[in-house]
Amino acid sequence: MKYAYSKHKTAPLTEEEIKEKCKDIKEEMKEVLDWKKEVESKINDLTSSPQKRAAAKRTIKKVARRIDTVQGQIIYWDLRLKGESHFKASLEMNEYWARCREKNQEII
Repeated sequence: MKYAYSKHKTAPLTEEEIKEKCKDIKEEMKEVLDWKKEVESKINDLTSSPQKRAAAKRTIKKVARRIDTVQGQIIYWDLRLKGESHFKASLEMNEYWARCREKNQEII
C-alpha cells in the first residue's frame, strides 16, 4: 500500500502568528543588547577582580554570536511579515549567518 502526500502536516502560520513571532524576536534582541551592556560594564569595572573581567571578555564572544543569531531571525520574520515564503526567508537568513561566519573566520 502506497502512501501519498495529501496536504501540509501543519497549518501555515497566520498573519497574526507571524506578527507575534516578529514582536517576540525583537523583544529578545532588546534582552540580548541588555546582556551586552551588562557584560561590557563588567569589563570596564576596574574594581572587579581580574577573573571576573576575563570571564566577561570570554562572554562577549557569546554575546556577539547571539546578536548575529537574533538578527538573522529578525530578517527571517520581517520577510515573512512582508509576505515572503518560508523558503525565501530561510535563504536570506542563512546567507546572513554565512556572512557572519565568514566575518568571524577572518578575525580569527
